[in-house]
Amino acid sequence: MAYKPVVVLVGRPNVGKSTLFNRLTRSRDALVADFPGLTRDRHYGEGRVGPYPYLVVDTGGFEPVIKEGIVAEMARQTVQAIAESDVVIFLVDGRHGVAPQDHHIAQQLRRTGRPCILAVNKLEGLTGEGRTAEFYELGLGEPHAISSAHGDGVGTVVELALARVDMPPDETEEEPEALDDDGAADGRPVAYYPKGGLRVAIVGRPNVGKSTLINQLLGEERVIAFDMPGTTRDAIDIPFERDGKAYRLIDTAGLRRKGKVFEAIEKFSVIKTLQAIESAHVAVLLLDAQTDISDQDAHIAGYVAETGRALVVAVNKWDGLDVIAREEVKRNIARKLPFIGWARFHYVSARTGMGVDALMRSVQAAYSAATRKLSTPRLTRALRAAVEKQQPARRSGVRPKLRYAHQGGQNPPIVIVHGNSLDEVTDVYKRYLEAQFRQVFDLEGTPLRIQWKVSKNPYADQD
Repeated sequence: MAYKPVVVLVGRPNVGKSTLFNRLTRSRDALVADFPGLTRDRHYGEGRVGPYPYLVVDTGGFEPVIKEGIVAEMARQTVQAIAESDVVIFLVDGRHGVAPQDHHIAQQLRRTGRPCILAVNKLEGLTGEGRTAEFYELGLGEPHAISSAHGDGVGTVVELALARVDMPPDETEEEPEALDDDGAADGRPVAYYPKGGLRVAIVGRPNVGKSTLINQLLGEERVIAFDMPGTTRDAIDIPFERDGKAYRLIDTAGLRRKGKVFEAIEKFSVIKTLQAIESAHVAVLLLDAQTDISDQDAHIAGYVAETGRALVVAVNKWDGLDVIAREEVKRNIARKLPFIGWARFHYVSARTGMGVDALMRSVQAAYSAATRKLSTPRLTRALRAAVEKQQPARRSGVRPKLRYAHQGGQNPPIVIVHGNSLDEVTDVYKRYLEAQFRQVFDLEGTPLRIQWKVSKNPYADQD
């Protein structure tokens, strides 16, 4: 799978970092206002140059000379973001000229040794090299004039930044091998096992037992760091074999709740976790049975589903609960994580190994479901059977007609349904169809995407 470079936006307060972030991510996720210090928390999102995606991080105003208070905390976290970046875009204000803080930031960037692109912002309508010449004194090479608000020069700066990234080799599998336990004797389609090992990301909040689970899987009382091309700095990528099958475990630091993350250096471990999920075939979300299911647990689960990764949920420390407490935990999970009801849940003890074998079998099954090939005839038969069982409701006097279906992609499986008046299909009916496809094709453990394609009326253009 392709590696996503990390581009970090750095600069003193009110130079336009959040505006640039919103333009790169084509979103309005970062708050923008004309006063300094607005961004105190980091924002992260995905940008794209042509077909090539990258992660972009917006940081708070960087003032490295201040050594105490919230501004110092913001500076510490910006330093951490720089350390975890592949390339830095240093934003300065072209209208105000070089500021003393710019020199301090430039000095800090030179010490890190990270590739850096100097972008002179707010130069919309102001052309000529004279507007950027004074920024050569920062010692970071050629300054590039841009306008975050209007988009002038932004594409060029991003292309220059990504050109400075030393990309690892592409890890796309060449020819996957068929899974031993998923033949077609019973009529189910064949899934495949990836060469190089099944990549499994272990994700979750701190202190839920991720390291303990990894040690249990490895059969050793330690986590062996193994440097592999394409892994995020400080992430741990561990190749190992279990029951004759090759795996690569991807471990990352835990994600704290947002309020607590701000005061911790590991705040930027969110980038590691996002990259771990995106580079994995299957994510294992580890929950702590002895603490409440938090919003952060839900955020991680939601991101796994959004990226289309297969998912297995492991509820750890199960051996320390009595029967009444266990029932309460199950009710809590059902209430707070209903949107991943398609995932397999396991109640385990990473310390003793209870339930770990079944967990790994579900990892295999989830990957098998995510990469399963679904034939057009079987999909169409399943679609028609679902419609015969329950037709879509009429809306605006029209009943949608669902004609046939075929597979549009794998990992996650994508089913494309063709028909007429598909805009009138309700969300309830979409969930009903998804459940029917899951049941017919045994798609437990993977997200399922259903896309709609309206059949064209051949007489629409005739009088």
